[in-house]
Amino acid sequence: MAEFETSGGSSGEKTRGRTTIADGVVATIAGIAIRETEGVHSVGRGASKAIGAVAGRVGGSSGGGRGVKVEVGEKQTAVDVDIEVEYGIPIHELADKVRTHVTDAVETMTGLQVVEININVFDVHIPGDDDEDEEDSGRSSARVR
Repeated sequence: MAEFETSGGSSGEKTRGRTTIADGVVATIAGIAIRETEGVHSVGRGASKAIGAVAGRVGGSSGGGRGVKVEVGEKQTAVDVDIEVEYGIPIHELADKVRTHVTDAVETMTGLQVVEININVFDVHIPGDDDEDEEDSGRSSARVR
């Protein structure tokens, strides 16, 4: 959790208060920046991916940080994320774009310095695979009856 003290403006004044930024806030900002990057199909694995997909469809939900882990210090933060990429997108270029978007968003909104963004590409999404998976599951359940 990051904490900042705000000064009153002139050099001799006392502080005007403290601002605390929770880890989840940084994770949400990073998650939204990642999802807005063209070429990222989904963020997170398994349950966090499914929850994130549902939360993304529900208006006003704040599931932006699902699948994103952050470590927040007093002035710096590090981000770890698992992503699924769209087929045909150069992964090394996508990783650079993700790092740029996350750094810009987190540093602009929080004032924290992003020192590290670790990206784990766990899968490639191939258009049309979702439909085939649903058909296959329908066939297998019919055999089990």
